[in-house]
Amino acid sequence: MRKEIIKVSNLTKIYALYKNPKDRLKEAFSIKKTKKYHDDFYALKNISFNVKEGECYGIIGKNGSGKSTLLKILTGVLTQTEGKISIEGRISALLELGAGFNQEYTGIENIYLNADIMGYTKKEIEEKIPEIVEFADIGDHIYQPVKTYSSGMFVRLAFALAINVDPEVLIVDEALSVGDAFFQLKCYKKFTDFKKRGKTIVFVTHDLSSVIKYCDRVMVINEGEQIAEGDSREMVDLYKQILVDQEISKNNTVEKKELINTHGKLKSNVRLSENILEYGTKQAEIIEISITDMEGKTCQQIEKFQKIDINFKVQFHEKINDPILAFTIKDIKGTEICGTNNMFEKIEGFTAEKGEIYQVSFIQEIALQSGSYFLSLGCTGLDIKGNFSVFHRYYDIVEISVMSMKDTVGFYDMNSMIKIKKVN
Repeated sequence: MRKEIIKVSNLTKIYALYKNPKDRLKEAFSIKKTKKYHDDFYALKNISFNVKEGECYGIIGKNGSGKSTLLKILTGVLTQTEGKISIEGRISALLELGAGFNQEYTGIENIYLNADIMGYTKKEIEEKIPEIVEFADIGDHIYQPVKTYSSGMFVRLAFALAINVDPEVLIVDEALSVGDAFFQLKCYKKFTDFKKRGKTIVFVTHDLSSVIKYCDRVMVINEGEQIAEGDSREMVDLYKQILVDQEISKNNTVEKKELINTHGKLKSNVRLSENILEYGTKQAEIIEISITDMEGKTCQQIEKFQKIDINFKVQFHEKINDPILAFTIKDIKGTEICGTNNMFEKIEGFTAEKGEIYQVSFIQEIALQSGSYFLSLGCTGLDIKGNFSVFHRYYDIVEISVMSMKDTVGFYDMNSMIKIKKVN
């Protein structure tokens, strides 16, 4: 049985929030020590978990949920207000980009500095420098001040140092998202090798594909509280529901919350984008949108090849013959990747009378590569004079994210079937 390397019990971190600087002084010099001039903010509240030897343990949650605070406490950067922590063995951490680096020092000098902080002797680190330099692969920049480094160089050096000093526990906070694809591949291969050697990893990331692929167990935290802990895929499914603002009940199950967001008259079950372009004659108006999986669950984080239902309602303010209902998907650069409408799909036309509401459902398999995309919706057609008209259109109304265990070349995955065999 593998022993538990990390033990965390009832961990709480409280910050005192003062409305103005004077209140801090009033409290410090108050005769009545029980009188408070501040509000308590619980960055973390009663967090408990254990991590075993050789395990990759993931921590996921929305921005501001307390993930980074937790890792800083684990690494000794912050001190908890309450609770106990026990960690066996040497810790190496890759936290915020450049954390622990002296901007004026060269790369080599920072290696010595950080190794000294971790308790290595000069001789021990000199033996490891060739491996660190080779892994970082930043050339002669290793002899330049790190203040001249790009973000990619920073993370290369930081990860090379963190992974090659042979710690018992490696803690990584989101930093790998900065590196290029080939460096990330090298890092994740090192993760696998690290685990095979019985080392322990605590991993915080928003890359849900990596969570599913590499993490043995995952904890979900939200607003400083531990929501659930368990199998990586189950926890990712739970997290996806939290991302679309669905409510968490006391038994850590998700309760469906309908029509949670609004933009003008528009209702939606998913989080809407901040910068929405809306235009049209408003002879017809999109009044409601929902995105769900095939079980009817709200879905904004999508696994590649998953089927989803893009569904919206249109209210007609005038009689319109053969309206065209459409959706398109663009990448973050604004390139239209795909889309369709009832005319392209040769759906029989209809006449919408004034005051009527029609609902359209696009059942769509998502074969896109992993990444972020923007959904646009539209209702167009011919007006009473026979001229093409945009009745109502929403550009970039919803941002969706696609998760994938693998990516191929181009915008979408052809889902190729490959056979390789020896012929001689």
